[in-house]
Amino acid sequence: MTTPSAAPHPRDWFYARGSLERDGWETVVDTAISGWRYTGIRVAAVPEGGSAQLAAEAVERIVVPLAGAFTVRYTLAGEAEPRVQVLAGRASVFHGPTDTLYLPTGTALSIEGAGRVAVAEAPTDQALPVAYIPKADVPIELRGAGRSSRQVHNFGTPASLAADRLIVCEVITPAENWSSYPPHKHDEHREGVESRLEEIYYFESNVTRGQVAPETARPFGLMRTYSSEAGDIDISAEVHTGDVALVPFGWHGPCVAAPGYDLYYLNVMAGPDPDRSWRISDDPAHGWIRGTWSGQEFDSRLPYTSEPAVLRKDTPA
Repeated sequence: MTTPSAAPHPRDWFYARGSLERDGWETVVDTAISGWRYTGIRVAAVPEGGSAQLAAEAVERIVVPLAGAFTVRYTLAGEAEPRVQVLAGRASVFHGPTDTLYLPTGTALSIEGAGRVAVAEAPTDQALPVAYIPKADVPIELRGAGRSSRQVHNFGTPASLAADRLIVCEVITPAENWSSYPPHKHDEHREGVESRLEEIYYFESNVTRGQVAPETARPFGLMRTYSSEAGDIDISAEVHTGDVALVPFGWHGPCVAAPGYDLYYLNVMAGPDPDRSWRISDDPAHGWIRGTWSGQEFDSRLPYTSEPAVLRKDTPA
């Protein structure tokens, strides 16, 4: 078990799977990491008949099934009796969106079931209503074009969820494609232009849909983050299931899915700005690439759903 007490090297905010294990959770990111203030994530593998417990704290949370189905029993501040919400979940993160549950600050909860589950967090003392978002209501965005095609599930973004600080989404990048591209940043407050947001990338990777690989296969992707005027950071990492990259500042992108392997990441964002908004600035050296997507066909492998993807010929860039 590792409890981080010191800041990462200023040029390296990357954590391999297992390096953030704590209190029965295989991954914990919170303010125990020096210099980390606004976001958190917990990831647990829940065995059949088991559970993952979280005490009431001054954080808002979103429960996100990664693989499997769960029952969440939660007790709101000021209430004596727990409430119950069933999350049908999904087979894996590469099987389309999942239903999610937003819980306000001061809520204790128990997650029961079997599979893997993530809980996104952000400190706040503002209590908003509980929100259950069924998978059928999750906005699915098909972003980019060509080899920059990717699928985004916007269940926890400002347009989809009333939260105080949290902004959460997940991205599927099929094999050989690039996402989080062009490189961009959100580390300074410029009204209407750019937000200040910490960001967590939690990764998973698997053999691409429809392919059969030998047992020796080791799915992976690549992730890049580099310095901006806001701070010194340098991540050029091979990423695997369970790895975490933290972005306190700096330009980040691309995330690249290697040939033969699909890449997934869960993004958790929050920051100190007075409004909850997600505004980015592209790296001027690479922002022009967005203009090249016009007229390109979208990757026909997407969208990934609970069934094999249906070919789409009318997807906008």
